[in-house]
Amino acid sequence: MRNFEELGMNVIKQLAEAMSKTVMAVISSFILFQSAFAETATVDDISFSTLPGGQFEIKLGAASGLPEPKSFAIDSPARIVLEFDNTSSALDKKKYPLAFDNAQSVVVLSTGGKTRLIVNLQDPVGFETLQDKDGMRLLIGASSGVSLADNVDTSTFELPSKNISQNVASERSREITDVDFRRGENGEGLVSIGLADANTLVDVSQVGQNVVLNFYRTALPETLNRKLDVIDFATPITTIDSKKDGSTTQIVIAATGEYDYLAYQADDQYVVSVKRPTQEELEKRNSRFEFTGEKLSLNFQDIEVRSVLQLIADFTDLNLVASDTVVGNITLRLKNVPWDQALEIVLKSKGLDKRQEGNVLLVAPAVEIAERERLQVEANKQLVELAPLVTEFVRVKYADARELFDLFNTDDDESGGGNEDDENATSSILSERGSAIVDERTNTIILTDVQDKIDDFYRLIKVIDIPVKQVEIEARIIIANTDFRKEVGTRWGVAGVRNPGGDIFEFGGQRNVLDSDPGSPDEFFGGTGSLDLSESLAVDLGVTNPSGSLALGLLKDNTFIDLELSALESDGFGEILSQPKVLTGDKQRAIIKAGSEIPFEDLDDEGISTLKFKEAVLKLDVTPQITPDHRVIMSLVVTQDTIGEIVPTANGGSVPSINVTEVETKVLVGDGQTLVLGGIFQMEELNGVEKVPVLGDIPYLGRLFRNEIKDSTKREILIFITPRIIGDSLLDR
Repeated sequence: MRNFEELGMNVIKQLAEAMSKTVMAVISSFILFQSAFAETATVDDISFSTLPGGQFEIKLGAASGLPEPKSFAIDSPARIVLEFDNTSSALDKKKYPLAFDNAQSVVVLSTGGKTRLIVNLQDPVGFETLQDKDGMRLLIGASSGVSLADNVDTSTFELPSKNISQNVASERSREITDVDFRRGENGEGLVSIGLADANTLVDVSQVGQNVVLNFYRTALPETLNRKLDVIDFATPITTIDSKKDGSTTQIVIAATGEYDYLAYQADDQYVVSVKRPTQEELEKRNSRFEFTGEKLSLNFQDIEVRSVLQLIADFTDLNLVASDTVVGNITLRLKNVPWDQALEIVLKSKGLDKRQEGNVLLVAPAVEIAERERLQVEANKQLVELAPLVTEFVRVKYADARELFDLFNTDDDESGGGNEDDENATSSILSERGSAIVDERTNTIILTDVQDKIDDFYRLIKVIDIPVKQVEIEARIIIANTDFRKEVGTRWGVAGVRNPGGDIFEFGGQRNVLDSDPGSPDEFFGGTGSLDLSESLAVDLGVTNPSGSLALGLLKDNTFIDLELSALESDGFGEILSQPKVLTGDKQRAIIKAGSEIPFEDLDDEGISTLKFKEAVLKLDVTPQITPDHRVIMSLVVTQDTIGEIVPTANGGSVPSINVTEVETKVLVGDGQTLVLGGIFQMEELNGVEKVPVLGDIPYLGRLFRNEIKDSTKREILIFITPRIIGDSLLDR
C-alpha cells in the first residue's frame, strides 16, 4: 500500500513539473513573440522653440508615440543624449544647427532599430523629458540647472555644477573594459570601446590623419595598454593605439587616405565607425574645397622662407629647386592644413610662384617666372623661323580634305600660312612660313612647314580622320479606316382618272400626270394612249444606288398605285501601311520620298494659263546624332500626303487639294528601340432623317414618308520610328 502511495506521489510530482515547464515555455514564447513583433515607432518631425529665462524646447513628433528614452549627459564637451529603443527616423536631415544662446546643434542618428538624439551645448544644464501621445518634448533649462516642471511624471536628469560633477566622477570607478575592432559589411572599420560607466566623459577630435578619443578620469587596464595593427583587414584604419596619459585614457585611431568617421555611444559601448567616402561624395567635397593634399601643421616664428619650402618638400617627397632670389623670413601658425594650401599661402605672402614638372617643384618670384617663360616662347619662335621646311603628302581616308584644310587655313586662297596683315585670318596650326595645297581628286593635302607643325597636323588627322558611324532609320506609318453606312427609304406614286357625265377628273402624285404627254390618264385607261409612270411619284425619298429594293404596284379600273422600298448598308475596313527606311551617317541629313507630282492648270490675272505641280508623297526627312552612351537623337519630319478633291480658284482655274499627314519632332531613342512618335484618332458619326412634313411623323405609317440615314466613319493614324546603329563589323561585310 505504501508503495502505491509513493508511486502516486511520484506521478503527481512529475505531472506538476511537466505542467510548470509547459507554462514557462508558453510564457517565454509569448514574450519572444511580443518582442519580435513589437511595433516600431518612427520620428517624423522635429521642431524647436524658445522659452523664458534662456530655456528652449525640442519637440519630436511621432504618429504612434515614442517609447521612454534612456538619457544621460556629458559635461565636457557639454552634451545631452537621449536613446529610443525600437525607433527609426524619417527626418530629412541628421544635423540641425541651433541659434539659442547655450546651444550649438542637434544630431539625430538611427541605426539597428535605435534612434539617438544628441544635443551639443556650450555649458552643462539640466533637462527634462515629457512624454505625450504625439511624441516627446525635451525641455533644456538655464545654466543653473533649475527644474523646469514640477509635479510631472517625467524622466528627469538634473546635472549639478561642473565641479560637483567632476568630484562625483572621481569617486566612481571609471575604466575602459575592452577595445575591439571588426570590419563592417561595407568595408568600414568599427572600433568598439567598452566602458565600465556609461557616463564616462569623452572628447573626440580629428588630428591630421588620426581620430583621437580622450576619456577623462578613466583608468586603462595594463592588458589594454597596447597598439593593435589592423592594416590586414582592408579598412581605412591601420592601427589603434591605447595609452594612459595621467588621469586621461587616450585612444588614437590612425587611418590612411580620404575617410569619414562617425562616433556614437550605445549604453556602455562607445563605437567609432571609419569608412571610405564614395566617389560622388569625394567630387562634392573637392568641388567645395580646391586643396586636396595631405594635412600638416606648421608653427614657426621668423623662420626663413627657404626652410619652410624645404619642410613642405620633405613632407611631400618632392624635389625642390628654389631660385637665389627667394629670400626673407615668415611667421606662420597652420594647424591641420592641406600641404598644397600651405604652400600657396607661403608663396602668395612673399610674391612667389611655382611650376611643377613631374616630382620637381620650381619656386621663384612670380615676375622672374613670367619673364623666363616669355623668353622661352621667343626662343621657340626663333627655332621655328630657323628650322628647315619639310614637304609631306597627307592622304585623308574618311574625311573631306577640303573641310580639313579649312580647319587650319587662314586665307581665302588655297595656300595657307600665317598672315598677320589679313583681317580675316584665324588661328592656324601652321607656322607663318607654312603652306598647304588641297588635291581634291586624290583627297590629299600637300603640306610644307617645319617638322613640329607637320607632326601636330598628323596628330590632328589621327583624331578626326575616322569613319563616321552609320544609322539606319525605319519609320512605319499605319492608317486604319473603318466606315459603316445604313440607309432606308421609300418611293411611291398614284395616278387615276374618272369620267362621269363626260367630265374628266384626274389625280396623281405630280402635276405632270394631269393631261400629260405622251398621253393623259384617260387615253391610258381608254386604251388610246400610254401613261409615263415616272410622272406619277407622290413621295420620292428612295435610296440612291441602293443595294436592294422591293417594288409593288396596283392597277385597278381607272386607278394606279405603285410603291418601292429601297435600302443600303455598307461596312468597310481598310489599312494602309507605309514603311520608309533610310541609311545615313552621324549628323548627316537624309531624305527619302515616294509618290507623285500632280499637274494642274493655273490662270493668272491676265488669263494666261500656267502648268504647275503639287507633290503628294510619302517622305522621311531625318538628321541623326549618335550620343556617347550609344543612343540616337533625331530631328524628324515624316509626311504622308494623298490627293484630295479638285478645288476651283477665283480666276477660273483649279487646284487639287492635298490630304496631309505629317509629324515634325526631335526625339532621343535607344539603339534598336521603337518609339511611337504620335497618333491621330478621328471619329465621325451622322444620323439623318428626310421626311414629308406631318405625314412623316405619323406612327408606323410615317415610315412611308421618311428616308433614314446612319453613317459612321473612324480613322486612326500611328507613326513609329526605329533607329539602328550599324556596327563596324556589318560595314566590313
